[in-house]
Amino acid sequence: MTLAVLAAALAVSAVAGLALGPVRIPPGQVLDVLLAGPAPGTGGGAFGAIVWDVRMPRVLLGTVVGAGLAVAGAVLQALVRNPLADPFLLGASSGASAGAVLVIVFGAGILGFAGGAAVPLAAFAGSMGALVAVYAMARRGGAMTTGRLILAGVAVQYILSALTSLVLVLAAHPDQIRSVLFWTLGGLGGARWGELALPAAALVLGTGLLVALARPLDLLLAGEEGAHTLGLDTGRFRAAVFVLTSLVIGVLVAYSGAIGFVGLMVPHAARMAVGAGHRALLPVAAVGGAVFLTLADLAARTVAAPEEIPVGVVTALVGGPFFLWMLRRSTRTEGVVG
Repeated sequence: MTLAVLAAALAVSAVAGLALGPVRIPPGQVLDVLLAGPAPGTGGGAFGAIVWDVRMPRVLLGTVVGAGLAVAGAVLQALVRNPLADPFLLGASSGASAGAVLVIVFGAGILGFAGGAAVPLAAFAGSMGALVAVYAMARRGGAMTTGRLILAGVAVQYILSALTSLVLVLAAHPDQIRSVLFWTLGGLGGARWGELALPAAALVLGTGLLVALARPLDLLLAGEEGAHTLGLDTGRFRAAVFVLTSLVIGVLVAYSGAIGFVGLMVPHAARMAVGAGHRALLPVAAVGGAVFLTLADLAARTVAAPEEIPVGVVTALVGGPFFLWMLRRSTRTEGVVG
């Protein structure tokens, strides 16, 4: 039932995303253009070009990225057993951005063999490196608490932001500077049909594998000792899922830049709707994330029209207060931050 409601909400938000913008298209005409298909001359005229060539790739990329970040956030919260885990707050998005920016500005280097996949590979490496660093710092010297996790995430984010700023200073061309700013603020304006296949494949394969791992994720969330008693090698399992999650985050961030708080807010809303069981939680989080980012992108390009706000700014304006509320609640639960 929840999934059906969210699917309907996604359809409505997608049609709104196709209809609204600098040129407003009546929803009925959007549906006519969709039914006519993308072939030239089949109907819609200029509206057809706007819908199929400009807005449709953007809406689809927002759907894929929103779904993937929400699933990644839900899984990270289970892996570290902390409700404040999020790809952005734990530095994974910043790490992916830093890796991609280094390749864009200084060239593919040793990743030259990868051709067009060099940027996603660099983003994956940066994402995984950041997650491993935050996790190691948070666990060092005792049990991992909310305070340790957040401080470690903030520290890694500062380091990576400094690295990105350094690259911005060293960038030689205006195009490179614009690319660096895109990575720091996030955006879906560069979406193209030819660039949707890889992020869509990462989402489908990653989410499919993670849903298949729903039971061990449930065991880990319930408690490490209990999971170990029931036969789960928690160390290997956590490492494998870290790599898989980092791969999904890295590929998505390679095409959207760093967009924060989707992976923090959406899993909590999904958990309130369907509970903590990951077999139901992950699909609901995926569709919920797609709806959220589609609407956030719609707000980003219509609220201050004709100027466009980076979608990462919109998600931060919504997610920042939510994060503070979560931090206050977690602090009360733990009794101390640190």
